[in-house]
Amino acid sequence: EDPSLERHFKGHRDAVTSVDFSLNKKQLASGSMDSCVMIWSMKPQMRAFRFVGHKDAVMCVQFSPSGHLVASGSRDKTVRLWLPTVKGESTAFKAHTATVRSVHFSSDGQSLVTASDDKTVKVWTVHRQKFLFSLSQHINWVRCARFSPDGRLIVSASDDKTVKLWDKTSRECIYSFCEPGGFVNHVDFHPSGTCIAAAGNTVKVWDVRMNRLLQHYQGNAVVNSLSFHPSGNYLVTASNDSTLKILDLLEGRLLYTLHSHQGPATCVAFSRAGDLFASGGSDEQVMVWKTNFDAVDYGEVLKTQRSGTNVDGTQPTLQSETDCCVHLKKTKTQDPGRNHAQQEEESSLANTLEHIMGQLDVLTQTVSILEQRLTLAEDKLKECLENQQKIIQNKTS
Repeated sequence: EDPSLERHFKGHRDAVTSVDFSLNKKQLASGSMDSCVMIWSMKPQMRAFRFVGHKDAVMCVQFSPSGHLVASGSRDKTVRLWLPTVKGESTAFKAHTATVRSVHFSSDGQSLVTASDDKTVKVWTVHRQKFLFSLSQHINWVRCARFSPDGRLIVSASDDKTVKLWDKTSRECIYSFCEPGGFVNHVDFHPSGTCIAAAGNTVKVWDVRMNRLLQHYQGNAVVNSLSFHPSGNYLVTASNDSTLKILDLLEGRLLYTLHSHQGPATCVAFSRAGDLFASGGSDEQVMVWKTNFDAVDYGEVLKTQRSGTNVDGTQPTLQSETDCCVHLKKTKTQDPGRNHAQQEEESSLANTLEHIMGQLDVLTQTVSILEQRLTLAEDKLKECLENQQKIIQNKTS
């Protein structure tokens, strides 16, 4: 079955630049050249929230892993962290000396990596938005930066025609992929963390262990954005020719071309479960698609990931398992002898922990907002005292 259009959101007043789903798929965030962040509810008839705060175009948005925060980066050089609720309260910090092109949370939700036209990549703590360190070997605008799934690596893509791989601990650039074709608009890690995909004039998939090109997809138009399906078997791209393309990474071929937006398709993202994907365009519209192409075999894929075989029972044939990123990942098989209650207990414990992490996110953000208000109050008080002082001086003189 082909992917099908599920929802259609209109509300932005300029080109949409970025889209991202929350963990539970109840919300979708989008950023736009209209300087707003919108939070759309996936429930019909629920109204959208429009968050106003940035002074210039919003270039990127992302939900934190728990879904309790949204980060946005803007042409106004700041990053904002929003609580995606009715009030839409946020804290802002000046992240760079030029446009912030990209924001990305680490998978534990503790760190944030930002990329900017000031040619740097910076890493921050989410708590108190404290600056940690800068990666500054690029010699042109940095369009995109992402953490690897395990948080040990960072990948960045720049207009200096390179994609750089960094070790987060040593802060060293460990490899530089050259892109002779020119710029790279977007880069991301495969869910297994063993390879990266880069979007520009073409789409390239590189192995980050062997530092070699695995796959190369040529198209007729510039690719603005890409997103890996959580299974790691598919990649969706958004292009200037208004199309979304779904690539089958196991077979190394194009599966679907969707003619979606009127004008360039600017951004695209799979939901965390992979059953939906969203796209945004310069036509100011946000669209949500049902994945469908995976409905039949996604459950099978997850089952067979345990044994490392393909859906049809054959071994993956793209490359040998040692040097290929797109084979089916092995996951822990559950011991049939294990107690069902024990499994349920573990699952409920995991859910509780996730909930606690989410609550911590909210607390951190609330404390941050209160700190900002206190500072404002202190400033106002200081101003009042200074004015009183002046009045007294004037009277006595």
